[in-house]
Amino acid sequence: MKKLLLTGCLALSCWMAQAQADKKPHVFALGKSEFLLDGKPYQIISGEMHPARIPKEYWRHRIQMAKAMGCNTIAAYVFWNYHEQTEGTFDFTSDNRDIAEFVRICQEENMWVLFRPGPYVCAEWEFGGLPPYLLRIPDIKVRCMDPRYMAAVERYVKALAAQVKDLQVTKGGPILMVQVENEYGSFGNDKNYLLRLKELWDQNGIVVPYYTADGPTAYMLDAGSIPGAAIGLDSGGSDEAFAAATRQNPDVPSFSSESYPGWLTHWGEKWARPGIKGIVDEVKYLMDHKKSFNLYVIHGGTNFGYTAGANSGGKGGYEPDLTSYDYDAPINENGDTTAKYNALRQLIGSYLPKKQKLPKIPSAIPTIVFPEVKLAAYSSIWEHLPAPVASVQPKPFEAYGQDYGFMVYKTKLIGHKSGKLTITELHDYATVYLNGQYVGKLDRRLGERTIDIPKSDVKDPVLEIVVEGMGRINFAQFLIDRKGITDRVVLNGMTLMNWEVYGLPMDEVFIKNLQSSKAEAGKPGQFFAGKFSLEKTGDTFIDMSGFKKGIVWVNGHNLGRYWEIGPQKRLYCPASWLKTGENDIKVFDLHQTEGAAVSGHKEME
Repeated sequence: MKKLLLTGCLALSCWMAQAQADKKPHVFALGKSEFLLDGKPYQIISGEMHPARIPKEYWRHRIQMAKAMGCNTIAAYVFWNYHEQTEGTFDFTSDNRDIAEFVRICQEENMWVLFRPGPYVCAEWEFGGLPPYLLRIPDIKVRCMDPRYMAAVERYVKALAAQVKDLQVTKGGPILMVQVENEYGSFGNDKNYLLRLKELWDQNGIVVPYYTADGPTAYMLDAGSIPGAAIGLDSGGSDEAFAAATRQNPDVPSFSSESYPGWLTHWGEKWARPGIKGIVDEVKYLMDHKKSFNLYVIHGGTNFGYTAGANSGGKGGYEPDLTSYDYDAPINENGDTTAKYNALRQLIGSYLPKKQKLPKIPSAIPTIVFPEVKLAAYSSIWEHLPAPVASVQPKPFEAYGQDYGFMVYKTKLIGHKSGKLTITELHDYATVYLNGQYVGKLDRRLGERTIDIPKSDVKDPVLEIVVEGMGRINFAQFLIDRKGITDRVVLNGMTLMNWEVYGLPMDEVFIKNLQSSKAEAGKPGQFFAGKFSLEKTGDTFIDMSGFKKGIVWVNGHNLGRYWEIGPQKRLYCPASWLKTGENDIKVFDLHQTEGAAVSGHKEME
């Protein structure tokens, strides 16, 4: 009898998912212990994916994949800094930034939407989605009622709400609920801030129910929840977790807002690959108890460009995330099924009535290979430095109006000319040169802050420090993570003054305009280039194991970072960034001085 009741509930969920495609207004409400859709109990079975991490051409495919696994809902983070890259200018149209279109495609595929707009989202995304222009304010405080932060938040909420307010369930759209902030109980306790966020959404036309999401512990739920909002649990896979939510507020439903099929991986670690059994057991518990849930993530995608974030643990208090956001998710980075996908599909499908079946799994996106292509020296940063900015002492990127990329700091050594050099604080990776000769590297990840500067016969030796900003911390108490040299440089206790600073954001405009030049032989910091020809396009993984550390562009598109320490050796390149005929590839490497080969493969490993 219990099984019949459960299958009936799921059947209702599936029927209502079909019904929402009629584009007629519906009512989604919070009961005391369950969600109600048009007055009837409704179980949310959600799979999370992030439009910014998926080429727009594949949005529909990934949504269809989630549906075929048994989901009736898509949860989606919106990354504020992806849409307001320049202060006051919003982009909801270019590339994969059309959030409204993503939501409409969900509806066309008969899927509901859990909308997760932040303003802070975490998500292993650079600065947790907050825009780095905020960090140009020296004493800025975020995720609180700092008026300068809140002025930016209000601008963001107004702009984003205008994009999606007509896509709420009450207006015939698919958006069921909107999340207020994210895991706030892990960060702060400013209830005025949370209530003000809700008020801002109210004022800008959001009328569907709200929810919060926090770890299932008393202090997190107390600090992170707000009256009248459903309680999300990250994760909620046990009686104890749901009891904690009930103790916090017995008058609203709770659900597992993030159940984890996989996990993130940092550079220098082994791939995080949780087994299948744990998530299958958790989903079975949730299905058996008729609890709504969201799989974080059902499909991860890719941290293209400079978007990968970092955590604040490890030896040096800094753990940068990989370019790949495969996450060991049920749907892998290039959108194919995995054993985990098949196990969850079988489990969820087992709750359907006998005559109902899950949709057919969509065909996989074609993948291609291409043979080794030798990349040759093309240019170097030393031939393309912009006009310098004079600084008495070094400042972080943000002080010079730069958000991402690299920066060169240059000075003459007067007084001390050799000895122990200390950078305070380095964010995040530096290569050091004396009189044009490479001295060594410093890696924040390893807690490296000092390096020995050798003696030279030059009267006033020239010191150059190339700094890479690897991605701002996205979680907990160290979000204020400016890049570059954030304090000072000291040689044998003497603070070095009078610097020339060269900004190298290395954006797509820079790469498009980059001209070949004769690089200084043997001096790292070089660009390499080559071409490969394709008879047909398809997704591919470009093997970078012949290089050391840097960035890759294909036909002007930034695929992201590679690093010889792994575990990732190949970078995902979608078919939409390739073309039949000749394709261009450029690489900037911090250490490599000679060309090497790259090749295209069908899989990550």
